[in-house]
Amino acid sequence: MGIRVIMLTGDNEKTAKAIASQTGIDEVIAGILPNGKKDVIVSLKKQGRVAMVGDGINDAPALTSADTGIAIGAGSDIAIDAADIVLMKNSLKDVPAAIRLSRASLKNIKENLFWAFFYNVIGIPLAAGLWIPIFGWQLNPMFGAFAMSLSSFCVVSNALRLNFFRLYDAGNDKKINNKDNKEETNMKKTMKIEGMMCGHCEARVKKVLEALAEVESAEVSHTEGTAVLTLTKDISDSILRETVEAQDYKVISIS
Repeated sequence: MGIRVIMLTGDNEKTAKAIASQTGIDEVIAGILPNGKKDVIVSLKKQGRVAMVGDGINDAPALTSADTGIAIGAGSDIAIDAADIVLMKNSLKDVPAAIRLSRASLKNIKENLFWAFFYNVIGIPLAAGLWIPIFGWQLNPMFGAFAMSLSSFCVVSNALRLNFFRLYDAGNDKKINNKDNKEETNMKKTMKIEGMMCGHCEARVKKVLEALAEVESAEVSHTEGTAVLTLTKDISDSILRETVEAQDYKVISIS
């Protein structure tokens, strides 16, 4: 559908990646705490609009932080209250169905607005007699009443076409192209780190950072107190911070 999908889970990374490989999920962030989910959502919102799907109490902070929160109907009451959209069935297949319906509704609205403006741009000057000096066009009141009814009929009929929309038909979904994937690679982040004293410290920080799946390489300098990361995929600042601070170094900032 042209949508980047990320799994946020408190489960271990091995299990999460096994599920992701079966379902075609683009990125996995595992072993994350509830506040960590919220931090990831806030970070992702800097790149574009974000929708979060969840069903548990722990998902509520992330659901409220996302541009659009989507709760599973069988989930907790707190998650449902925090979400903008509630899926009545206990099925993730309703997530793409909701997105398809939203896109179709927006397309329908734009079509109706276009035809309404187009219709009135011609009809209102005609009814006011503005076209008489130019084209000699006049509007019979009977035809005017018919034209107004026809306008409403066309708009309503177009809106009612949504009743025939097939929610679960993936045939017209937009596919991700290679250009989009390339834009996600080779991202960089710079970490300011306090506490590195020697080359051994550099090697230690470099090792733990490059162990992360999203980090392609890490250039660490104890003299400048920095670590410049080249990323294959985006990774939340909270995960980078926790990884370095677990080695007893302090992260001052991430940019």
